[in-house]
Amino acid sequence: MLDGLLRDKVVVVSGIGPGLGRSLALRSAQAGADVVLAARTEKRLEQVAGEVEELGRRALVVPTDITSEDDAANLVSRSVEHFGKVDALINNAFAIPPLADLADTDLEAIRQGFETTSIAALRMTRLFAPALTETRGAVLMVNSAVLRHSRRNYGAYKMAKSSLLSLAQSLATELGPRGVRVNTIAPGYIWADSLKWYLGHLAEQRGITRDEVYEETAATTDLRKLPEPDEIADAGLFLISDLSRIITGQCLDVNAGEFHH
Repeated sequence: MLDGLLRDKVVVVSGIGPGLGRSLALRSAQAGADVVLAARTEKRLEQVAGEVEELGRRALVVPTDITSEDDAANLVSRSVEHFGKVDALINNAFAIPPLADLADTDLEAIRQGFETTSIAALRMTRLFAPALTETRGAVLMVNSAVLRHSRRNYGAYKMAKSSLLSLAQSLATELGPRGVRVNTIAPGYIWADSLKWYLGHLAEQRGITRDEVYEETAATTDLRKLPEPDEIADAGLFLISDLSRIITGQCLDVNAGEFHH
C-alpha cells in the first residue's frame, strides 16, 4: 500500500516516541524514505533508527530539544549535510499543559505549552524552509481532536493546539509561493501504550475488562474502533506525498468519525 509513495525522499520527524512518532518514522521508511529522527531521548532514537534500517532505509539520529534554537539549527545542518536535502518536515513533538480549569491554571504553564507546541513548530519550520524550498517540499503539523471540542479541563491544551492550527494555515500562505506545502492532521484517540494503560486503569476501577471499556469508548466513533498509530501516520504520509501536491493549508481529522468537521 505504501510502496514507493515517498521513494528516495528525506523526511525529518520530530517527537519520536513509542506511539505515533515511531509510526510516522517507520511508515515513512516503508514508503521508501530515509528518515531523520529527532527527540530528547537518544536511546529511543537509536531503537527506532535500528527499525528503520531493518526496513532497508537510512536513518540519522539527532538528539534535539526543539525549544532550543541551537539544537534546532543543528538538526537542520546535520540533516542537510548527511542526506543532501530535506523533502518533508513532520512537527510531531508536543507537551500537554496542565489539564485544569483555565481560571486555576498557572499562566507560566500555559506559556510553556505554547512554547513547545506552536513556537517550537514555527522555529523548526522557519529553519527548514530554505531546504524545503529547494525540494518544493512539505510540512506536516500533528495537531489534536481537542480542536473540535470544549471539554472541561482542556482549555490550555486547546489554546496551544488552536495556535498551532493557525500557524500552519499562515505558513501555508507564506510558503506556498515558494512551492512548500503546509498541512495538518488532527488525531483523536490513539490506540497506543498510554491509552491502553489508561483504559486498563478505568477497567480496574470499575471491575470490568479493558476490552469492555474499549468497546464503550469506540462506540463514540462512527467506525466503532480507536485509531492505531499506523492508521494515523498513513494519513500524514498522504499529506507529505506527491498525491497531495495541490493540497495546502488544510487540516485532516483522523479520528474514526468521533468528530465531523
